[in-house]
Amino acid sequence: MTNGSVLDTFSLEGRTALITGASRGLGWAMAQALAQAGAHVVLNARDEKALAGRESELKQDGLEASVAAFDVTDEAAAVDAVKEIAAFHGKLDILVNNAGMVHRQAVTELETADWQRVLDCNLTSCFVLAREAAKSMVGQGWGRIINTASIMSIVARPTIPPYVATKHALAGLTKALAVELGPKGVTSNAICPGYFATELNAALVNNPEFNALVTGRTPLGRWGREEELGPVAVFLASEASSYVNGHLLVADGGMITAL
Repeated sequence: MTNGSVLDTFSLEGRTALITGASRGLGWAMAQALAQAGAHVVLNARDEKALAGRESELKQDGLEASVAAFDVTDEAAAVDAVKEIAAFHGKLDILVNNAGMVHRQAVTELETADWQRVLDCNLTSCFVLAREAAKSMVGQGWGRIINTASIMSIVARPTIPPYVATKHALAGLTKALAVELGPKGVTSNAICPGYFATELNAALVNNPEFNALVTGRTPLGRWGREEELGPVAVFLASEASSYVNGHLLVADGGMITAL
C-alpha cells in the first residue's frame, strides 16, 4: 500500500456530516477538521447567528458548510432537520452527536426536573438523531455515527450524577447501535474526551486547585487542546476506521490510566 492510498482512507470528499453543538468548543473543532478533510459540514446549535459566523469562517477558507439551527431536545425539530439535510444533499453520511450539558449539584439536592433535562440533552437527543440518521445511512449502505461521550462514561466524579449517568448510558447506546447497524454498513463509535481547555471549562482551567488536579493526574501533564480532538473525529468518520465499530476511543492524555 502506498502512502497516497493510506492518506486517501482519511479523506471525506463527497461526504455530508451533521455535527451538533458545533458553534464552539469541541463541536466546532470537530466540524473544522471534518470540513478540512473534505466533508460538507452541517453545523448545528440553537444560536443561528453564532452558526452563521462559523459557516462564514469555513467558507472563507474554501470549505463546504451550511447551517441547521435547532434544539436537539426538540424531537420534532430534530426529525425534520435530518430529513431536510438528507433530502437536500441526497444523503447523510456522518452524524456527530456532540451537543451536551452538565448540571452540578449534590445528589441529595438534585431535582428530578434537572435530572430529566440532562437526560433529554445528553442521551435521548442522541438516540433520536441516530435513529433518524440511520434511516438514510442504512438505505445507502454506508454511514458513521460518532457520539461524544466522556471519560465519565468509564469513571465518575461527585456532584454531576446526571452527567455521569447519561455518559455511561451513551456508551451503551453506542454499542447497541454498533451491533444492530454494523451488518448494514453503518458503524457506531464514541469519543471519550478527558479535560480539554475549552471556553466552557475556562473557570476550571483558571481554578488553581482544579488545574493542579488535572495536570497532576494526567501523564501528559496538561489539559487537552480543542484542535487535538478534530483528527480523532476524522478517523472515526472515514474509511480509515472501516473495521472499528462499537469502540470507546478515549482521548484524555492518559488520565484514567494513571493511579
